[in-house]
Amino acid sequence: MGSLKRRDFIKSSSTMVGAAALASGSVGKVFAAGSDIIKIALIGCGGRGTGATFDAFASGQNIQLVAMADAFKDNLDKTYATLKEKFGDKINVPDSRKYVGFDGYKAAIKDADVVLLATPPGFRPIHFEEAVKAGKHVFMEKPVAVDIPGIRKVLEAAKEAKAKKLNVVVGLQRRYQTNYREAIKRIQDGAIGDIVAGQVYWNSGGVWVRPRKPEQTEMEYQMRNWYYFNWLCGDHIVEQHVHNIDIANWVKGKYPVSIQGTGSQAHRSGKDYGEIYDNFAVELTYDDGSVVYSQCRHFEGISNRVDETFQGTKGRVYLSAGNQAVLWGPDGKEIYRHNPKGNPNAYQQEHKELFQAIADGEYKFDNAEYGAYSTLTGIIGRIACYTGKVIKWDEAMKSNIDIMPERYAFDANPKIMPNAEGLYPVAMPGINVEKYI
Repeated sequence: MGSLKRRDFIKSSSTMVGAAALASGSVGKVFAAGSDIIKIALIGCGGRGTGATFDAFASGQNIQLVAMADAFKDNLDKTYATLKEKFGDKINVPDSRKYVGFDGYKAAIKDADVVLLATPPGFRPIHFEEAVKAGKHVFMEKPVAVDIPGIRKVLEAAKEAKAKKLNVVVGLQRRYQTNYREAIKRIQDGAIGDIVAGQVYWNSGGVWVRPRKPEQTEMEYQMRNWYYFNWLCGDHIVEQHVHNIDIANWVKGKYPVSIQGTGSQAHRSGKDYGEIYDNFAVELTYDDGSVVYSQCRHFEGISNRVDETFQGTKGRVYLSAGNQAVLWGPDGKEIYRHNPKGNPNAYQQEHKELFQAIADGEYKFDNAEYGAYSTLTGIIGRIACYTGKVIKWDEAMKSNIDIMPERYAFDANPKIMPNAEGLYPVAMPGINVEKYI
């Protein structure tokens, strides 16, 4: 590798799976960071895609945005203008590399060394599969799928990414946040004993609504309001609460064997809120009999809570995205408190570590598998609440319920459609359970 430039490394890393590389866990360092340009493509030009691009440029590496893709031209144009104003010549995206439409991602991926996947989650499996097939390193936002066939597709692509030694980082940024890393390292070292119970929360007031416009097709309306349709979002237990669920799995060091719970569309109901629930209360049961209680809701005007707590045989811990982490021993005395001062921004840290590895020619990140399994935990939680059934992990993995449209086009219809009054069907536990499992 000593005679290769980093550009050659990036282009050829997908095929470098020889015995020496596999044994070392590295594809080797090439040149010092910044000696060549790392080309990136942005797939999905909404707020999160714009933010991910900002975070990539904050990595400190020599990066250039060379391609962009989005289903909507107005989204792409707005994001391009924002990025161009901020980063100038580092945004090298002529009109010929601005791809609009459902299939634009295929061309954009070919133009880059690293792909940022930030569309609504329903598209993540096919975009990730394409990026890995093309031999690209990947940053992809969470969650990584919205149904179980999508999870299987991501897991298959993850295997290929490992074989090709492609770095993959998933936007579960708490994994890159100092307080979580420090506290969970102590937990794994036995500071509070075996974890016997936990509680994880994402309770907030909900998200935006974008009113229907007369000229919109049903496909465009649902795409513009992607948060309220499962084929795009997965419901907020998957799209948002996956962060907290992922912490439960990380702390336990495993995944649930069964999930049961309840939920409903209690307050945010009507034409504007599609098919999703506004509250979930779920129990995640692990193979050692421990149970983590999971709660998320979108209720306006009430108290919010976004954090995690766990109880062990020798103490307990409190964690939050606000850089808090406290561990207490069996006598209730504090044994560790994280100092939040000077901690790096976790959104930027995940990109910093990813692009450092790429610049150094190292294979270090394979987040796709745990990203898929934590996403799957949320999906099973949704299914359990929609059906009113106890759903076992192994049985759920066999599901062939595919909620994605048959065809991606603005003149095509999604599988879920409104009735004559403009209302969408909402799951009722115990009714039509075959639609979900």
